[in-house]
Amino acid sequence: METTQQQEVSAMPRIGDKAPEFKAITTQGEINFPEEYKGKWVILFSHPADFTPVCTSEFMTFAKREPEFTALNCQLVGLSIDGLYSHIAWLRTIKEKIEYKGMKNIEVNFPLIEDITMEVAKKYGMIQPGESSTKAVRAVFFIDPKGMIRAIIYYPLSMGRNFDELKRALIAMQTADTYNIATPADWQPGDDVIVPTAGSCGVAKERMESTDGIKCYDWFFCTKPLPLEKVKTK
Repeated sequence: METTQQQEVSAMPRIGDKAPEFKAITTQGEINFPEEYKGKWVILFSHPADFTPVCTSEFMTFAKREPEFTALNCQLVGLSIDGLYSHIAWLRTIKEKIEYKGMKNIEVNFPLIEDITMEVAKKYGMIQPGESSTKAVRAVFFIDPKGMIRAIIYYPLSMGRNFDELKRALIAMQTADTYNIATPADWQPGDDVIVPTAGSCGVAKERMESTDGIKCYDWFFCTKPLPLEKVKTK
């Protein structure tokens, strides 16, 4: 029984799965997830607890940068296993009292889910007993406009997230979908992108001899320019 319970707590959906559905109370009212977010990207993220320093720094950063994600057709949705009134008190404290790295009077407008029962956290594998059985780890789920999980990033309780990387990952996935390409290591918008690997000897030969802007390091590894303007447009 103990093993079964631990597997239930630790289970998590995978990339390519449909995002598990749930209804929940949040600081912005009740939500029906992911149904009401169809047509948008969503970053669903968990944090260990309210009134903790790492989480406070993260929420201030998320709130400050929310317009950047909104401009990318992406909704932020937070979660912890604290109650609604704790959430409200903590977010009010952030707005009224906390000044950090030049950020102050920061108001969190995206929903923060109440999950006292851990129902949502368990569905998404956010409770990992080896780290903590009473707090959610710092999980990040990228969910596309069709409600499919496209990327997952996990951080331990002690480490705050890198928000530049979260934004870069979102743009990379959107760009890959739009242009049918892949992005190489350390890719930034405006860098060259990877074209699909040649599926035949003839295509491979053509690419190796091409002068139309495609650069091949070998038959299976070819890149092409994708200007920043095109990335931004889409």
